[in-house]
Amino acid sequence: MAGELPIAYRNSSSSPDWLNKGDNAWQMTSATFVGLQSMPGLVILYGSIVKKKWAINSAFMALYAFAAVWICWVIWAYNMSFGDRLLPFWGKARPALGQSFLVAQSELTATTVRYHNGSLEAGMLHPFYPAATMVYFQCMFATITIIILAGSLLGRMNIKAWMAFVPLWITFSYTICAFSLWGGGFLFQWGVIDYSGGYVIHLSSGIAGLTAAYWVGPRSASDRERFPPNNILLVLAGAGLLWLGWTGFNGGDPYSANIDSSMAVLNTHICASTSLLVWTLLDVFFFGKPSVIGAVQGMITGLVCITPGAGLVQGWAAIVMGILSGSIPWYTMMVLHKKWSFMQKIDDTLGVFHTHAVAGFLGGTTTGLFAEPVLCNLFLSIPDSRGAFYGGDGASQFGRQIAGALFIIAWNIIITSIICVLVSLVLPLRISDEQLLIGDDAVHGEEAYAIWAEGELNDITHHDESRHSGIAVGVTQNI
Repeated sequence: MAGELPIAYRNSSSSPDWLNKGDNAWQMTSATFVGLQSMPGLVILYGSIVKKKWAINSAFMALYAFAAVWICWVIWAYNMSFGDRLLPFWGKARPALGQSFLVAQSELTATTVRYHNGSLEAGMLHPFYPAATMVYFQCMFATITIIILAGSLLGRMNIKAWMAFVPLWITFSYTICAFSLWGGGFLFQWGVIDYSGGYVIHLSSGIAGLTAAYWVGPRSASDRERFPPNNILLVLAGAGLLWLGWTGFNGGDPYSANIDSSMAVLNTHICASTSLLVWTLLDVFFFGKPSVIGAVQGMITGLVCITPGAGLVQGWAAIVMGILSGSIPWYTMMVLHKKWSFMQKIDDTLGVFHTHAVAGFLGGTTTGLFAEPVLCNLFLSIPDSRGAFYGGDGASQFGRQIAGALFIIAWNIIITSIICVLVSLVLPLRISDEQLLIGDDAVHGEEAYAIWAEGELNDITHHDESRHSGIAVGVTQNI
């Protein structure tokens, strides 16, 4: 009939009663924000924060991981993270590709919570949009986790070994953490709080990154001594995408465009700003100069720290968490790392252990202190949750937060070690000494800045490293 609306705009199979178009639009927008954090955000940041000869390799490690995780996710990993229960910490592997699954209402099948007597405490989560949206949203979290991990390995990991490592780690580490805390696993059932990934993403990537760095081995001696960023302005561009992308990172995790998502977004930027300022002030006070790289690190630790409690704490608590995240990781990176001989032996290129593992643990435990009961009831399935600051069962919540963190730490140390050993049986984990000397041109046959003074290809022989002092600059000056 003339003038009749197309089927997509009518109440029909393409717009069922359970679909909330606002929630669906916000969730896909949030997913895209998170995706932009990785591609191009961390691709730009990694390619710019490393020494010039490793710019291509570092950016490509992030780019490859972004693509590889997508395929793993839709073929088997999504349902291992959010599907039917196989084990208390793992879902059943199956594809997320079929039309009947993707267009149906999203549901996290293992998230029903029951009391000890078997009566219902909280029902299964059913967001008001199709499973396709949930698959997209959660995939972006999986991609950024492994890309964060890559920051510990820049400047020396064999790219072919990395290509094998990515699907193995996503399968045997990330899916375990995601199901345990978000998909209805034992930590979810126990009431451990991880609003948006302080444990699933940041603590796990920081611990796994440090573990993998141990097995891969260090960069060359000259790179460890001097590793200046090749383009600090582009580092800021990548950091900007990371910061603004966190709006979707935390704002999308209520699975709805509701008032809790608004609180999460506001707290995210409050904490990140506070942390950046505290880190910068500490740099000025102890070293006499504000560092741009240091400010970026402070920004990241603030974003990480607020993540496990973004929609659950009040604004004043976000400021307190920002003060802690701008100072404690600063101390572990700038002071403790240099005094601890064990940490000196492990070459964590970008200090991911400090910016993500330390900050993620800090955020998870402070959430156990500051989670506000009213805000908790807006988000959490388990009623009457609260932080220790608010009395009641809060002290137990703080203990659960620590126990949950210990599980994530232990699992990632063990499984990352196993994966590295298995990969090393087939491929060398570390680039050869000859390739370490040359960098991108030897590994990829490409260079980030290939034009020299007279138009010829840049060559390592044009560089006179002896002109430089032995003082480390750039990101490694901080660790």
